[in-house]
Amino acid sequence: MSFGLGSGIVSALLLLIGIVLVVFIVFKLGKFILGLIVNIILGFIAILLLNSIFGLGIPWNWLVIVITAILGLPGVLLIVILKFLGVVLFGMPV
Repeated sequence: MSFGLGSGIVSALLLLIGIVLVVFIVFKLGKFILGLIVNIILGFIAILLLNSIFGLGIPWNWLVIVITAILGLPGVLLIVILKFLGVVLFGMPV
């Protein structure tokens, strides 16, 4: 069996395509994760501001933290709506 110059070029091209694909996936995933982190941080800042400026009294319990960590700013909006409706979840006021 003879491996000529052509198989080396094919291998190099496949390796290059693989590297480009991995870099693309890592970049897209990194951008997605960075967006999530920014949304989570903005969510926690929003709760701090809502509590300090408007005195909403949103408690820092595990439910509020999980909702804010998963949903970010939309989670804060959900928490504020639930707070105004007087909803109690898992025995904890939101």
